[in-house]
Amino acid sequence: MDRIGISSACFYPQTTEDSFLKACKGGAKTIELFFNSPSELEDKFVDEIIKVKNEYEVSVPSVHPFMSFAESFFLFSSYERRFYDILDLYKRFFEVMNRLNSDIFVIHGAKIHGSISDELYFERFYKLTELGKQYGVSVCQENVVHYRSESTEFIRKMKNALGNDFGLVLDIKQARRANQDAYDFIKAAKESIKHVHISDFNEVSMCIPPLEGSFDFPAFFRELRSIDYSGAYIIELYDHSYENEQQIFDSYKKIKKIFVDYC
Repeated sequence: MDRIGISSACFYPQTTEDSFLKACKGGAKTIELFFNSPSELEDKFVDEIIKVKNEYEVSVPSVHPFMSFAESFFLFSSYERRFYDILDLYKRFFEVMNRLNSDIFVIHGAKIHGSISDELYFERFYKLTELGKQYGVSVCQENVVHYRSESTEFIRKMKNALGNDFGLVLDIKQARRANQDAYDFIKAAKESIKHVHISDFNEVSMCIPPLEGSFDFPAFFRELRSIDYSGAYIIELYDHSYENEQQIFDSYKKIKKIFVDYC
């Protein structure tokens, strides 16, 4: 697996299949797949994704579900029955991930002002990780602004509660949006970091293509290497973060070279 990749989310709201194909044609060999609709979990749709995946010989290490906006409601609410009822949908994601040979499942979790305690949050998360393990999938918490996970204190608390069952998806832009330092998340999670979303920033925008801003990627790569991080670095941008799509592919090629030079 190439360790530098692109998320299909960069091209949202283009369809998932078109976004995936675009990343493939752009030369990416590692692609995070962001599903956007329930019908995209049907076998016929997944068959087509796999056909393209095999044709372009790409890997899909991670999957991002479309339920992120509702995880407070589905997974982390005070209504326990809904948690168990929704697990079938997560099982279906894990089945699809098996077909894609994906092993990182990204969740946002609960918003800051949720209805359950942190302790119950960790208990629910643990149950979801146990379900994922049955399919060889690691359920990982992403640091996300306006969610409990925007805080390094919460991440540290979650890691202490879950131990080896905790995995973090470190996202540079989300740290920046929450006025947090990405390096503080590295200190808080250390070996529990399983996946990384990369982007850059400048005085005007908190999210632009890597190497178009002021973020020190060589130092960032060295820091993660020092804790033996061996996962992927996925370019994940918003559609308003760039003026044209070629910027994404140019950034991808440049960051790959930087990564080889420093790692």
